[in-house]
Amino acid sequence: MITDWITTPVTADLLRGFLDVETTAHGLLPHRLPARARRQIPDDRLAVAEAQSSGVRLAFRTRATAIELDTLPTKRVYQGFPPPADGVYDLLVEGRLAAQATVPGGRVRTVTDMVTQSAEVHEGPAGTARFTDLPAGDKDVEIWLPHTEITELIALRTDAPVEPARDSGRRVWLHHGSSISHGSNAAHPSAIWPALAAAQGEADLVNLGFGGSALVDPFTARAMRDAAADMISVKLGINVANGDVMRLRAFVPAVHGFLDTIREGHPSTPLLVVSPILCPVQEDTPGPLAPDFDGTTLRFKATGDPAERAAGRLTLNVIRDELARIVEQRAADDPNLHYLDGRDLYGEKDYAEIPLPDEIHPDPAGHRRIGANFARLVFGDGGPFAAKTG
Repeated sequence: MITDWITTPVTADLLRGFLDVETTAHGLLPHRLPARARRQIPDDRLAVAEAQSSGVRLAFRTRATAIELDTLPTKRVYQGFPPPADGVYDLLVEGRLAAQATVPGGRVRTVTDMVTQSAEVHEGPAGTARFTDLPAGDKDVEIWLPHTEITELIALRTDAPVEPARDSGRRVWLHHGSSISHGSNAAHPSAIWPALAAAQGEADLVNLGFGGSALVDPFTARAMRDAAADMISVKLGINVANGDVMRLRAFVPAVHGFLDTIREGHPSTPLLVVSPILCPVQEDTPGPLAPDFDGTTLRFKATGDPAERAAGRLTLNVIRDELARIVEQRAADDPNLHYLDGRDLYGEKDYAEIPLPDEIHPDPAGHRRIGANFARLVFGDGGPFAAKTG
């Protein structure tokens, strides 16, 4: 039993993958949108999503072989559905997964209406993620926080001193997307597809994937404008269609405005627009989506009328055509703007091999496929984020 623990305050200089931090009654809460943007959030869905720690990790150097992290998690449960498993904490040593832990208990946010996201919050105790028998000697350690839980960081204890991680020299990749980018159905936080792609592309990820909330929001564009980044990608369209929140007339200028805002802060940074991956239920049928639960499996179905595409209702094929057209038009004056069809990340052949379990979100194998394809097409030779040599 270790009796001489060293307690290190959890401060912002120990964190990566965040845009803001909030001091709470319990500790430090990382946020993936800054305070100004959070004040403009119109619903609980995004307020919860941006506070969930997708891509957020502690990063430090230590020779410790035992580590404890006290946290207060907030877990989400949908009324009438089985509760999800406790979120996983991934501990990486020199970039490789070395250990995993969970924190039971914590707050429980029970969503009572899947459409409005109205919820009841029940308080619960903090807990501890424990990692033991780690390799001896000086090493770079990262602890990736659960991607689908809100995590308040309370205390970090080790059996050797800790110092903030050194500058890795890696380029910063700022990414925005939907629940698929957030990591829905991924097995653990370092296995969401953006994390896998970042690891293969040797990039430092800042993940602004927000479940249900990639809605071309101006405050998200301003947050991206003001954030440091060497490469930027925006994966747009799926939430606009499955929420049925826009018609074509509003969508096109909204995308232009979103890109204009990013370019105010990053006039020449490589900027990639990615359209939705294949999603058969929405390819040619407008939203909104509706849940379809048969007692054991949750699936989603589109409820719109395909005939209303003529009146401007959006489907994924319409959105892909418009995004490709927008990028082609703008690229005439913006040589660092690029487009990627999301079906090149996950298309018909992928769906046949690795179907979407709920018809919307990939499973862990799907995340691996998307991450590998993104790394090859975007970070690989000739890709828009390929490292320049010489």
